[in-house]
Amino acid sequence: MTDLIFNKAFDLLMVNEGGYVDDPNDKGGQTKFGICKASYPNEDIRNLTIDRAKEIYRRDFWLKAKCDRLPDALSVAVFDFAVNSGIKRAVKNLQSVLGIEVDGVIGNQTIGAANSKPLLPIIQAYHDKRLNYLMSLKSWEIYGSGWGKRVVRVQKFCEGLT
Repeated sequence: MTDLIFNKAFDLLMVNEGGYVDDPNDKGGQTKFGICKASYPNEDIRNLTIDRAKEIYRRDFWLKAKCDRLPDALSVAVFDFAVNSGIKRAVKNLQSVLGIEVDGVIGNQTIGAANSKPLLPIIQAYHDKRLNYLMSLKSWEIYGSGWGKRVVRVQKFCEGLT
């Protein structure tokens, strides 16, 4: 919920996202630090700095998904899922495991439920749901090994924060 937890979440994200790639199988095109040309056509991806990437992630994912208002362990989980699969999907999955109305928007009900329930079972259910979603994708055959390791790495990190 502080800059400290965002910095930890960002550092973990960089373990998963890495440096510059231009994978022909990736619809995002040129990608560096997980920032892709398709989503950020005005960014110079090849010369993107880590500081600029961090600004983008804070503005477009951390704050838009309201991770700053979630418990630390959930904030990291939601942030990573949002980066990997989109904010709306990350939020809908969170709402589903919290047992509240699923609308894809983090509002007071989602924040209240996230802050009032035992975190460990929520973290475990959230990562199970995330992994099931990723396994349902056609591109699982290409990227599944990396995605699976990512989900396990993030889950263990989040469990360590509970």
